[in-house]
Amino acid sequence: MITKENKSKAVKKTQVSKDDVGSPQAQVAILTARIIEITEHLKSHKHDNMARRGLLQMVGRRKKLLRSLEKKDFEAYKAVVSKLGLRK
Repeated sequence: MITKENKSKAVKKTQVSKDDVGSPQAQVAILTARIIEITEHLKSHKHDNMARRGLLQMVGRRKKLLRSLEKKDFEAYKAVVSKLGLRK
């Protein structure tokens, strides 16, 4: 489970304004932090299929958010991908 501190750190990387927590950029940052955390969990717990299923759902949600952000605002998309170190 992602802690409050980790969540706020992730949001601060990509937030558009000071109070921003719901923009696609912030949501992608939060999902990326959670994906990294669950990936580390799965390295030591290989048979945790429920966590694996949740991980795949989060990856799909992040992919959908990134696709819509790419269509609406390509510059913001490029900035998010470079800040978070995602492959695209």
